[in-house]
Amino acid sequence: MGYKLLFGLLAVAGMASAANYKRVACPDGIHTATNAACCIFFSLADELQSSVFQNICFEQVHRALRLSFQDAIGFSFMDGPKAGGGADGSIITFETTELKDPANMGIDIAINDTKFLLQKFNVTPGDLIQFAAAVGITNCPGYPRQEFLAGRPVAVAPAQLGLISIPQDNVDDIFDRMEDAGFSPTELYWAHELPFDNRVQVPFDTTPFVFDSQYYLEVLLMGDETHPPAQGQVDAQVPSVLALSGEFRLQSDFAISRSPRSNCFWQFLVNDQFGLQQGFHDAMAKVAIVGQDAYVSGMIDYSEVIPMPVPPVNKSTTFPAGTGPNLLELSCNSPFPSLAAASDPGFPTTILPCPQGDCPAMR
Repeated sequence: MGYKLLFGLLAVAGMASAANYKRVACPDGIHTATNAACCIFFSLADELQSSVFQNICFEQVHRALRLSFQDAIGFSFMDGPKAGGGADGSIITFETTELKDPANMGIDIAINDTKFLLQKFNVTPGDLIQFAAAVGITNCPGYPRQEFLAGRPVAVAPAQLGLISIPQDNVDDIFDRMEDAGFSPTELYWAHELPFDNRVQVPFDTTPFVFDSQYYLEVLLMGDETHPPAQGQVDAQVPSVLALSGEFRLQSDFAISRSPRSNCFWQFLVNDQFGLQQGFHDAMAKVAIVGQDAYVSGMIDYSEVIPMPVPPVNKSTTFPAGTGPNLLELSCNSPFPSLAAASDPGFPTTILPCPQGDCPAMR
């Protein structure tokens, strides 16, 4: 009898435990969730994919990722609360003020991509910005799946102007600014790991719509002075150095890749897909909650809503066609990987790629 009673209690406990994890049907009749509160984010993800990203990796994804960083980095441990609340959506709530910062040039386009969704979904600007970035990058081959925590309050003040570094800043000043926001020099690398500058319509590397280490290789190559960017491609307010034909290189990235504080790690990432994925995942997880320490404990984990990302492209990093080891400018003495040369030039210099043959309209 005792054993029967014990097994009976265990069975009841097992049924109760299973009931606790029973998924609930969402009002849209499509999704189910472990928490009914997740349902709004399932609907928001669907809307982002259909109305903003169109289920492809294109400019809208680049802009969403840049917006998530620009909003979050407006934070300072040194200056405290008066500097801004970090990843709190203030770049939308106080758009007029924050767009006065030269570093936010062109960010209004990214804001307009998603701001209209605040009228349709009961989410805060801070949650929308970080969620849009996490959803958008799942369309790009190779990106890791990010967690998503919701519960950022509406910003009460704009971020202090001048907290976002610009390309012509001294590299050590850039590192110091990032450290003041809670990031190490190596974590700074991930800021441009969707290598396309939508402000000037020029790619940073030959595979701008794929998450790979081509960018880290190509920044280390000597520039092609015989093929400068075409007229109209470079904005004077976004300083660059000469890069490969048809590419764009920020002065800050050139300096970071050659700084004694960062050059060896930069070089280490060449042809390291796993390292790239892990590093980006961890850095973006920090970006998403910068300045939100007081609220993290009360945030709800809605990571189940983030779509499964497109798998990585099964391709090693290669020297772009017409280049090779002789063009490398290495300032770190660690061994450099042996890489093959590409058989094609990669990203064209005049025509943007059209994934799946269906280009969304430029915005």
